[in-house]
Amino acid sequence: MSNEQPDTTAESDFEPLRATRRATVRGAGLAGLLALGAGSATAQRADPSANAHLSRNETAEVLPSWNDGQTKQAILTFVEEVTTPDSPGFVPPAERIATFDNDGTLWVERPVYAQLAFTADRIQELAPQHPEWEDEQPYQAALENDLETLVAMDQQEIVELLAATHAGMTTAEFAEIVTDWLDTARHPRFDRRYTELAYQPMLELLSFLRANEFETFIVSGGGVEFMRQMSEATYGIPPEQVVGSTGKTRYEIRDGEPVLVKLPEVDFVDDEEGKPMGIHTFIGRQPIAAFGNYVGDREMLEWADAGDGPRLCLLVNHDDAEREYAYSMDEDLTGEVVDESAQPFIDVAAERGWVVTSMKDDWEYVFPFEKADR
Repeated sequence: MSNEQPDTTAESDFEPLRATRRATVRGAGLAGLLALGAGSATAQRADPSANAHLSRNETAEVLPSWNDGQTKQAILTFVEEVTTPDSPGFVPPAERIATFDNDGTLWVERPVYAQLAFTADRIQELAPQHPEWEDEQPYQAALENDLETLVAMDQQEIVELLAATHAGMTTAEFAEIVTDWLDTARHPRFDRRYTELAYQPMLELLSFLRANEFETFIVSGGGVEFMRQMSEATYGIPPEQVVGSTGKTRYEIRDGEPVLVKLPEVDFVDDEEGKPMGIHTFIGRQPIAAFGNYVGDREMLEWADAGDGPRLCLLVNHDDAEREYAYSMDEDLTGEVVDESAQPFIDVAAERGWVVTSMKDDWEYVFPFEKADR
């Protein structure tokens, strides 16, 4: 696809880290890692205990869009613990699995999910072939641009709508349609392509983890075939490392060529308790780090937190209405609390020792273009 790569911290920026960890200073820990980022040959060989208190300039070389504070330190401490060979919490590279929700965790999810906006546009295109949609919900809502009705759909209804509007086409045809949409569609508030609205700090975090030999996976309620068309160019996550909701397909021969045809049937919904199930089925290892932003990510974080040894569970708190949006972790797209009787999810996170990231306080920049404009 022709989408431009967002301005993110390239993984090549961490190549000295990789090389050094594979050589003589593998036991130097994170202090040595940070010194490497600063380019000091002397510091690379220093005893890590001598760098217990790093300066702002030294820590700025890693995760530069994250403000110094408890959240950033929690990430750095965790990575140090699991990657230092002589640490009691050392985790072999093959077991360094990190799972990320997509919408609201890696890119913008308001006012509607990108895939829902794509689906609404798709309904507009197909409407001449389906006159019955004019009086049938939720198609009518899409035709009338009734966002209130569209966002009130639950995840199951969204997946079913996707299946209904894309049935009959091949997976290759669907991929082409998605790619063309991502190249042209603009977000209603920011007037930028959706792939430009990935969060700069999370892009840096993905690169930082991969530089430390983590495997990074998307585990999202969104449609897997939609996300696979943007995940590698936007996040550096290849299609085979994307777990999402799926529709059923059928193998056919068309014009002498084998194809997979999309069917109007839901196969699997990768949301809430479906996320641990999807991780088990498609990844086969329990993550040691999990990242989300919504009560629907709870089961994934619980699953990651349940294992032995060091664990990092982190939630993005949308509390910055000026630069993005402000809403609670318990709200759906309509602004309604999903379960009024449940304990607020942010309190659940505090009780369990999960890290809550304040978009307003912990992120110096939200988007790549915001960083580039300064």
